[in-house]
Amino acid sequence: MAFWNKLFGTGDPHRVDYYREGVDLLREGKFHDALTSFRLALKDAPGDTVVLQQIAVCYTRIGMTEEAAKTYRHVLQKDPEASGAHYGLAFILLRSGLPDEAIGHLEAFLAHAPPPETASNHIAHARATLAQLRGERHESPPEPPPDELF
Repeated sequence: MAFWNKLFGTGDPHRVDYYREGVDLLREGKFHDALTSFRLALKDAPGDTVVLQQIAVCYTRIGMTEEAAKTYRHVLQKDPEASGAHYGLAFILLRSGLPDEAIGHLEAFLAHAPPPETASNHIAHARATLAQLRGERHESPPEPPPDELF
């Protein structure tokens, strides 16, 4: 039902679209406010993996990387092919000094990557990072794209 509400609206013109509000706040750098909106969106759509991934992005941005990693893992339990969760978790693992674990998530991200039109920067960053981790490249990978989902 949540999918249909997102697609067609709820019919109530006064109802707040907390997901859209959260995305806008995230883009503005208002991470705590975005987190609140995403939590409210999750009440409208319990267990929604897209909302959960945005919550993990917020956690990452405010420095709650353990919570972000837990949230990404929760998403992957629900949807093992969730590319955004693989991508986000890979870079948390890298920053935590766990490159071997990150490699698997980068490979999974690339195996299920979103279309290049929406995620070309993320795809390029994942490929470059993976090549560097495998010893195929010696220069640093390009700057990562923003932590928002595709």
